[in-house]
Amino acid sequence: MKNDLKIKPAKISDQIVEQLEQMLLEGSFLPGQKLPTERELAEQFDVSRPSVREALQKLEVKGLVSRKQGGGTFVRDNLVGSLTDPLFSLIGRHTESQFDLLEFRHALEGICAYYAALRGTHNDFEQIKHRYDEICQAQTHGDLSAESAAVGRFYCAVAEASHNVVLLHLVRGLTPLVEQNIRQNLEILQQTEGIVSQLNSHRQRLMEAVIRGEPELARQASNSHLAFIEEALLEADRERSRLERSLRRSQQN
Repeated sequence: MKNDLKIKPAKISDQIVEQLEQMLLEGSFLPGQKLPTERELAEQFDVSRPSVREALQKLEVKGLVSRKQGGGTFVRDNLVGSLTDPLFSLIGRHTESQFDLLEFRHALEGICAYYAALRGTHNDFEQIKHRYDEICQAQTHGDLSAESAAVGRFYCAVAEASHNVVLLHLVRGLTPLVEQNIRQNLEILQQTEGIVSQLNSHRQRLMEAVIRGEPELARQASNSHLAFIEEALLEADRERSRLERSLRRSQQN
């Protein structure tokens, strides 16, 4: 008996969904970012607008995008919600947790630097250099918020260059917490003369190792940079304790 079962070709809208999901996974669109219009997507994929509209509706059902009447389609902000819950906000406010976060950054940023050096492309390297220049520019204005945000973007660029989607989304999800950690560190470290130039030198060494394609040196540069920050923070804390003891003794005389 002849078998009449046939494999049905995938619907055009399902193919579009797969393409857009891959782009979301790769980080081509950021949480909260507005997607191109239906017309632009139809031109990009060389399909009809109704097929694009159907694909976007399917993504909305999956919770990956949200659609606003007359306002377009946006990537959902809560894609990394579990990494930005109140517990992480609590971690960001507690001083002792800042050293735990630095230790975690050793592992995360070190492995990102390693794979960025291993897999990064010319465009990735140009983006990393651009982000490094943004840090230097923010420093000229003495704006710690702008500087910490620029540093956060620098590390995101390194994560993007790793071409590991798990690392990328983990770094992006932790960016608000890491930027807060960077800001708190800078508030303390900037009181030490010459330390800003040392931090820049460390990041430049990391950047150059990535661009030269030297994975182990890139990881070592990342770890050395964070170890330097940790030791500088501990020394600043020791110095603060010495000053407090000295002040207490003087008040007793």
